Amino acid sequence: MRVVFAASEAVPFCKTGGLADVAGSLPAALAERGISITLFVPYYREVRVSFPDVKCVGEISVPIGEESVSARLLRLGDTIFVDCPQFFDRDGLYGDEEGEHPDNDDRFAFFARSILEGSRTLFKSVEVFHTHDWQTGLLPLFLKTLYAADPVIGKAAVVSTIHNLAFQGNFQKDRVPRFGLPWSVFTQDGAEFYDQLSFLKSSLVWADKINTVSPTYAEEIKTTEFGCGLDGALVARSEDLSGILNGIDIEYWNPESDDHLGERYGVDDFVEGKKACKRALQKETGLDEDPSGCLFASVTRISHQKGLDLALDPLERRIEKGDQFVLLGQGDAALLSRYESFASHYPGRVHLHATFDEPFAHRVYAGADAFLMPSRFEPCGLGQMIAMRYGTLPIAVATGGLADTVSPHGFLAARAERGSVSGVIEAASKAFGKKSAWRARVREAMRAEFSWRASAQQYETLYRDAAHVAATR
Repeated sequence: MRVVFAASEAVPFCKTGGLADVAGSLPAALAERGISITLFVPYYREVRVSFPDVKCVGEISVPIGEESVSARLLRLGDTIFVDCPQFFDRDGLYGDEEGEHPDNDDRFAFFARSILEGSRTLFKSVEVFHTHDWQTGLLPLFLKTLYAADPVIGKAAVVSTIHNLAFQGNFQKDRVPRFGLPWSVFTQDGAEFYDQLSFLKSSLVWADKINTVSPTYAEEIKTTEFGCGLDGALVARSEDLSGILNGIDIEYWNPESDDHLGERYGVDDFVEGKKACKRALQKETGLDEDPSGCLFASVTRISHQKGLDLALDPLERRIEKGDQFVLLGQGDAALLSRYESFASHYPGRVHLHATFDEPFAHRVYAGADAFLMPSRFEPCGLGQMIAMRYGTLPIAVATGGLADTVSPHGFLAARAERGSVSGVIEAASKAFGKKSAWRARVREAMRAEFSWRASAQQYETLYRDAAHVAATR
């Protein structure tokens, strides 16, 4: 089976969020199952700089309005980069310091169609296209309309994965003819969303199978509370909607072999290993070297979704009682300012690291005692899985993938409300004081299975189901 994996970001090439982690690790797990898989990614400026040693394997041309835009197809292993300097040789994947790139509609319509053009050029056949989020959302629509009769890809199936329904790629409706699409697709049951062309909704309508990144989130997004206006479209596709839990790269996130740690450890010697990592983290961040208090930590994008505003007051109460907190993250300026004030008010007890720093993130996961993740919604979340891999118990809200992974090892608040979050933080701090029970909990958390093995098997089944649907249409 040949699968084309279409993603706007993927580690180790480029990353803004969890999509990149999935796109970087899931293809390898699928390849281990014998699936012939090729990843398509834009050749962004940062990719061009870091990965210059590529081989040109083809050229394509895609119409955008009255213009024909050309690109080279560059290969590195099982990855194909779409090299179009006009759209991708610029700072930022989706935007820069001034905001979102104003031509993101053109950029990612071009990317979606270039994957189809590239596939019909490079391969003899394709069984499944696997798209991810709004940036590749037009691919199934292009395939089922403009390429339906193509002898190479016309009969291919599409699986569309939703990583975060809140990001939808909604643009002006005059994009419909600009992208070569017929007006017949712009209907309430089609690509139209509040009089705009919706890239994400297009994928929900035209994909053969839809999935999201945890079983609980798959149920949540069919409700008005979590559906972001698309719950009706998702309910209509209920029979084709599933939830497959994300995994993590357990070789990369491994405290036994992590080069970023001063002291490595495993499930059999984590007590002394984590003590050493905690001391090292306290020293690195200027916190008091105090082993007795619970060291809470967060590695997160700072936004309303992530719920850190709900945790500020409860954390302050714990800090005043001798606990500590380390925050690694960037994002919302107003909330970040509140945490800056928090850190300055409690020197030696609170540390803010407001820049992206992957090696430091590893040391936070290893050195902390508890990992705070009070998200209002969380399609899957990877931080809680990584934290448990490092023996750091997660504190979260029972939503999405957090509900599917945190219990019974961590601590779950029933609701994304200040009182509920406060209660679970207090419960975790109290549990930390009971060392024997805490260590037993840590040991079981480190043994939890979060690899891609089971999920890759589920994706293979989903691909075969989608291919069957496509073959019979």
